[in-house]
Amino acid sequence: MTQVTAELRNYRQSPRKVRIVADTVRGKRVEDAITILSFVPKRAALPLEKLVRSALANAKNLSIPTENLVVKEMMVDGGAILYRRMPRSRGMANPIRKRTSHVKIVLTEGKPKKVKAKKLKSSEAKS
Repeated sequence: MTQVTAELRNYRQSPRKVRIVADTVRGKRVEDAITILSFVPKRAALPLEKLVRSALANAKNLSIPTENLVVKEMMVDGGAILYRRMPRSRGMANPIRKRTSHVKIVLTEGKPKKVKAKKLKSSEAKS
């Protein structure tokens, strides 16, 4: 089973915010992932769309057929943190952490995963 990877390093947005967007395309076909990311109204959507397109270009460069590619993994890890100071009253200073993200995507051949619907508890079903 062939795998294709691409990485986005030191993206200047916190990993927590990027993971929200990454969770929407994990397990989807590449064409569907690009379509979804083009309509997501979050700042992280455009860089992640470019990352998916980069991984797709890597697959074409390696002569891998691209029609059955699926986003197997999209991992978002924390990167370097830029520390800044915010002046406060009485000569104090509070830290500001400007976080960065490292995103890694793995494409593989296969079928997209189906998302299972959650079962409702009996108390939730009644109300």
